[in-house]
Amino acid sequence: MAHQQRPERASYDIVIVGGAIMGASVAWFLTEMSGFDGRILVIERDASYKTSSTIHTTSCMRQQFSGALNIRISQFAADFVKNLRAHMGGDPRVPELSIHNFGYMYLAQDDAAAQALRDAHQVQIAEGAATRLMTPAQIAAEYPFYQTEDIVLGSINTVDEGYWDATAVFDWWRRSGQERGVAYIENEVVAITRDGARVTSVTLKSGEEVGCGQVINASGPRALRTAQMAGLHIPVEPRKRYSWVFRAERPLAQDLPLTIDPSGVHVRENGGGTYQAGGHGADDPAVAYNDFAMDHSLWQEHIWPVLAHRIPQFEAIKVIAEWAGHYAYNTFDHNAILGPHPEVTNFLFLNGFSGHGLQQSPAMGRGLAEWIVHGEYRTLDLSPFHFDRIAQGRPLVERAII
Repeated sequence: MAHQQRPERASYDIVIVGGAIMGASVAWFLTEMSGFDGRILVIERDASYKTSSTIHTTSCMRQQFSGALNIRISQFAADFVKNLRAHMGGDPRVPELSIHNFGYMYLAQDDAAAQALRDAHQVQIAEGAATRLMTPAQIAAEYPFYQTEDIVLGSINTVDEGYWDATAVFDWWRRSGQERGVAYIENEVVAITRDGARVTSVTLKSGEEVGCGQVINASGPRALRTAQMAGLHIPVEPRKRYSWVFRAERPLAQDLPLTIDPSGVHVRENGGGTYQAGGHGADDPAVAYNDFAMDHSLWQEHIWPVLAHRIPQFEAIKVIAEWAGHYAYNTFDHNAILGPHPEVTNFLFLNGFSGHGLQQSPAMGRGLAEWIVHGEYRTLDLSPFHFDRIAQGRPLVERAII
């Protein structure tokens, strides 16, 4: 998809800083809103997206959260993906998508972790999720490849949990948005100008100053830098997450759920006898925005031993691809930060998803578009994610992060 580097206009009603899946989502949903006829500019610093969190994701969705609102958000994502063509007006060019429902398998190794699964299970069932708690014997009977001697409880849901084609959704949001008049440029915001309680313009690396009615911070792990340009602070930092794709000498005889081992290592089905694993080191600091270097010792000393212990058939495997990506990690409560700043009211947040942003992008884009156009949420009430909870020290903690 071709991108211009300079804006065609001197001002826009909506300027979105960041053109990955969150920016593309809110831009597209704005074009869906009855009564909105404003001009939208999406500014993406790297139109290849090669280091974006969107591209580095495991591309899975789940309903196994500890918070009810996060469950509802993922339920909308499942509906959106499974009915993508209908949601996009029946356009025959839009592919029909599905979810590869291999599920997520959370494994608890002690009583405290097991109780956390039970507590979350109650919330999930109340929200209509199909989560099942499993004893070690039940796990071994249904998934005999696991080593379960050190497991006390498992939790799995194979309805609307698993892999989905996020790239197709992302591509169609951008394509459809552009066809509807959304302007995408490859450039970088280097300054934001305020006049008291309002942002008035953004300055681009290429030199242009672009006037704006509202600015949306959709800059992923760089959210803090964007906020700081407006004189604001947000508790979001880049945390490095490592991924490996490997081939097993003896592939499993059935689909592997996205398994969250008690160690924090996760692994999932990838197809064709290949699997994708991920994790991070015991030390998990914030990193530089451009730090994507691999820690090769992590695989040998931590990831592979965990995989071989939990799934003995993975003692003989060969890595065929590896990369490092970034979480936009909300250090305050691991939840999204959404909506207007309480003082600079035309500066809007779409940040801090802490690793579950991809699956939340349909509901978050729709919700922020509703807020912009109508001044209220008309589907899911997303106000618990507003910035004021941070200013007031009221965390909305999500415990089921990976």
